[in-house]
Amino acid sequence: MTERKTLDKVTLRKSFLCWLFFLQTNYNFERLQSLGICHSMIPVLTRLYQKKEDLVAALKRHLTFFNTEPTWGSMIPGLCAALEEERANDQPISDEMINSLKTALMGPLAGIGDTITQGLMKTVFLAIGIDLAIKGNAMGPVIFFLLMSGYAIGVSWFMFYTGYRLGKNAIQQMLQSNILDRVTSALSVLGLMVTGALAAGRVSLQTPVKFTIGKTAVALQPILNQIMPGLLGLAFLLIVWQWLRKGVSPVRVIGYIFAIGFACSLLKILA
Repeated sequence: MTERKTLDKVTLRKSFLCWLFFLQTNYNFERLQSLGICHSMIPVLTRLYQKKEDLVAALKRHLTFFNTEPTWGSMIPGLCAALEEERANDQPISDEMINSLKTALMGPLAGIGDTITQGLMKTVFLAIGIDLAIKGNAMGPVIFFLLMSGYAIGVSWFMFYTGYRLGKNAIQQMLQSNILDRVTSALSVLGLMVTGALAAGRVSLQTPVKFTIGKTAVALQPILNQIMPGLLGLAFLLIVWQWLRKGVSPVRVIGYIFAIGFACSLLKILA
């Protein structure tokens, strides 16, 4: 009987520290934080996978697009560690399930984290530090740094290990039943919904084009809005998706977007 592969506390601690210190050190336009989360998974993957081909496949699995708020979003690498642990023990955990889970959670956790961390806690800590600094106390910036760092490290630690524990229990329950396929499908649908919502909120295209019918000037954008709000953004998103499906490199796609945007701006077709 093959011995079960497990993640010890040292490995999980290394993974957490990699997430804490290096998640946002290598942003890129193509995949945002993908290199950061992949780096945080390296201690986990190197312990679980001894074969080079398995390790390479696992690293590629975590190099997909990723972006979330680091403090509350630390639940995601904890969940991924639990998923990888079960997969390494020959459980039916697919690439699709892991990536769908990440996609489904990164948006909601980013919303929670941005609201609480950036909108609430940082504001409170800044108010304390600034008040001390205004009164001539040199400890003002130091107090802010200590409070903010303590909050970020504490919450990140709690969320990481909560994600690992909850993920491990949930996965074991799913594997003992017949709902794994339904969960995977549900996560895929949820991930697509989150991606669609992000695209609708981030891809904004408007056209200033107007034409005259008789003596009446008609603007094109209100007509398009009546057909479907955000129609131009959706159309452009589908074009980019087709390019990527045909194997056009993301870097070249970014170049196309810059060129099209520059040309349409000069011609006053898009705004």
